[in-house]
Parts: sequence; C-alpha cells; structure tokens
Amino acid sequence: MTNRVVIIGAGQAAAQLALSLRQGGLAGEVRIVGDEPYAPYQRPPLSKKFLHERPPPDSLFFRPESFWHEQGAELTLGVAVGAIDRPRRQVVLGDGRELGYDALVLATGTRARDLAVPGADLGGVFSLRKIDDVLALRPALDDARHVVIVGAGYIGLEVAAVMREEGRDVTVLEAEDRVLKRVTSPVMSTFFDELHRGRGVAIRLSARLAALAGNGRVAGVRLADGETLPADIVLVAVGARPNDDLAAAAGLACADGVVVDAFARTADPAIYAAGDCSCFPSRRYGRRLRLECVQNAIDQAKAVAAAILGQPVAYDPVPWFWSDQYEIKLQMAGLSGGYDAAESVGDVARARFSVEYRSDGRLIAVDAINDGRAYMSGRRRIAQETAASGQS
Repeated sequence: MTNRVVIIGAGQAAAQLALSLRQGGLAGEVRIVGDEPYAPYQRPPLSKKFLHERPPPDSLFFRPESFWHEQGAELTLGVAVGAIDRPRRQVVLGDGRELGYDALVLATGTRARDLAVPGADLGGVFSLRKIDDVLALRPALDDARHVVIVGAGYIGLEVAAVMREEGRDVTVLEAEDRVLKRVTSPVMSTFFDELHRGRGVAIRLSARLAALAGNGRVAGVRLADGETLPADIVLVAVGARPNDDLAAAAGLACADGVVVDAFARTADPAIYAAGDCSCFPSRRYGRRLRLECVQNAIDQAKAVAAAILGQPVAYDPVPWFWSDQYEIKLQMAGLSGGYDAAESVGDVARARFSVEYRSDGRLIAVDAINDGRAYMSGRRRIAQETAASGQS
C-alpha cells in the first residue's frame, strides 16, 4: 500500500502529480520537495512576459501556497535533496533531515548548460531557467545597452525579442549555420532569421566563441576570428541538461535523463520519474525521448499518478510546444527530427503558414505560424498516422 509519496522537484510535473494523486483517491501523505523557495510555478513566461512586465514571483504560481496545504500536499521548499537511500527508502535532505517514502518521484527538471570558454564566470554573465535568474538578470538589463545572447534557440530568440521591444542593442551568436537548426526546417529558420533581423537584431551564424572579456565583469565577447563585440551583459542560452545526478548517484540508469519504462517507472519499483528529467521509450517515434515542454510534464505526471494508484497506462504522447516572439506565435506538434520531406502550406509573406514534416509518407510533425487551425489539425493527424505506423 502506498501511504507516503515524496516528489523531488517543485515544477509543473510535481504540481500535476500531487493533484492527480488526490483526484485519484490517494489518502496518504504527499510531499513536494523543492530547492527553490517558491511554491510550484510555471516557467515558460520567464523568458517572455515575466521578464518584460516584472510582476511579483507569486504571479507565476499555479496555486497559492495555502492551496497545497488544503490538498494535504506538504511543501518542503528552499532545501536540496542530498541523496536517495534506496535500501531504506529514505530521502536525505541537504540539512540532514530524512523523509521516508513508499513511492518516490523524480521531477527534478533541467539546468542550463554551461558555456565552456574563459571568462564564463565573469559578472554580468547570466542564464535563464528560474525565477531567481530573472530577478538577477532584470536589474542588469535595465542598465545595459549592448546585450549579447549566446544561442539562437527558443529562449535566446524570445529574450532577443523582449530586448528589442525595450530598445536595446541585441546580438545573437549561433554556432550552427541557421537559427533553430536543431528543432525545425530551413523554411522556419529563414522566417525567424528574417523576422529578428528586420527588428534590428544582429545575428551571427557559425559564430565560434573564444572567450568572454572583462575585468571582474564582462565587457565584450571575443570570437575565434579575433573580433571582439561589446557586451554589457551576456545571456547564455545554449540548451539545458537534465538534473539526473541524484538518480545516477543512487544507482539508477541514466542516459540524457532518468531512464524509465512506458509507465514512467525506473528499474526500482518504488521510484518513478516525470517531466524534463525523464527519458522514456516512444513506440510512436521509434526511440527514447526526453522532452522539455509543458505537455510532457503534465501528461507524464498523470501517467506516474496512474501507476502509483495501481492503474498503469502506457505513455506515448504527441508532444506539443509553443514560442512567442514579437507578435508571432509558433505552435509545434510532434517531433520533426528525421523527416525526409517538408511542405509549406499557407502564406509565408503574411506570417500565416505551417510546415508539415513527413517520414516515409507519415506526418510526424507540424510547425504553425499564427495558424491555430493548422496546428490543431496537425496534432490530430500526427496522432493517427504515427499510431498506425507500427514503429517500435
């Protein structure tokens, strides 16, 4: 019988899991342990609305802190977990306290990848993954004229849009030969490249960093060709890595995330993983996936709750994502990696179009620009065509 559930992490997956357990009838103890001093909160606005409008941190909370107590979900915040003692089924906190569990869920999320160049530890160099990152970054931005962003992925481009709307000089450095190369097609990359350049962003492609320069505080970015760009601040947006260290130290299998089965279970029958830190098998896409998105955090948390409640259901989603840049809304369904054909539908010039990605004739992904109908239709068709593909 499951009487004690401990959830490590206090993000989207943790919040959904606690709710799903209560809704499913679990009467025992549910405890959420988070290393930040905040109740579970949403992260996508950090690089957009929260960064620009500066609301108080509790505006991001899914529910007021009192709500979790009313639900019987106890919050242990501002303290990291030091270790997992699997034989004793104990979680050891950084302050020495121990929490017993019948079921343990790793919802530890991700952290920003480091920039491996000299000067990366200078003042004025930031990443953006948490509320406190924004609270540190925002005052520095207010005093900055020249902003350099390393990485032309979603976070880098979203922050670039906010900075240009504030009238700041922005340079984006991207090591690849096009923006968003890892996640989308040349058509979509060209659209966003032209969008940002048209708003005054300086984009440097195939840019190689040699060092960050400055005396105690960053003042410039030196490229491999010898050129130095002025920088009042530098935002590092070169991706994220899963927080799977605790799992690995406890002897659980990890491979770019905590390895779980189709029911979100690790090899230890008492331990599960959900959200950005979890690496799960997808029959739909024929490989293991680790997804960093709201959809995955919510739906995989529901799968974990079902398994804990003794009603396991295999998890194999059609992922969905979104990005807001200026007045443009990009909505994505499915995963385009490995596509062999891409077709544009609609009017690119009017910024209302979609790109459909196929593999062996099957629709595997859709990217839609300001076209909610194409996005929703694409999600339905991807679900049908990938489910019927018989991949394993």
